[in-house]
Amino acid sequence: MNASQTLAQAMQQLPLIAILRGLTPLEAPATGQALVDSGFAIIEVPLNSPEALQSIKALTSLFPQTLIGAGTVLNPEQVMDVHAAGARLVVSPNFNAAVVCKALALGMVVLPGVATPSEAFAALEAGAHGLKLFPAEMISPSVVKALRAVLPPSTALLPVGGITPHSIAAYRSAGASGFGLGSALYAPGRNVQDVRVRAMEFVQALQT
Repeated sequence: MNASQTLAQAMQQLPLIAILRGLTPLEAPATGQALVDSGFAIIEVPLNSPEALQSIKALTSLFPQTLIGAGTVLNPEQVMDVHAAGARLVVSPNFNAAVVCKALALGMVVLPGVATPSEAFAALEAGAHGLKLFPAEMISPSVVKALRAVLPPSTALLPVGGITPHSIAAYRSAGASGFGLGSALYAPGRNVQDVRVRAMEFVQALQT
């Protein structure tokens, strides 16, 4: 299965990316289990989390069927580190052509961050599998609708930043393909049961 098919399959299962910023390796197994149990198929550990590569190694080992990767990937060297840790996904807050190129060379799913049509088209031309619309606080549903009108119809558009269960419906109506979920889902020190409850709230919001 190539990277495009891997992303499509995961998005079909549940088009939500769990962003676990601040996760520690000690918390990774139980938090990952709570998310997988809730139906999540995509998990991201930002590289500015404590010992992020160790958490990624633990998650990829425990949940091989889940698309696990790193966020806040800013350069090609980090892409190689993430790949070595077993990750299959690279997510960035920005569009860096060198990051996209290295991820593609390693057969990884790559989702760069974009905020404008120019960035969006440049990222797609570079080979990005989908677009992280970031920060979503400044990219309203009406902007998503405008982007959807001009981008290739199959483009995966994923608003990230400040997404809550209550904001999902408006973005979906505007054409969002899925979402990256940050502090509304997970925050450092949040207990596993709380994460599980929040995960199910997002799943239910997506299904209503």
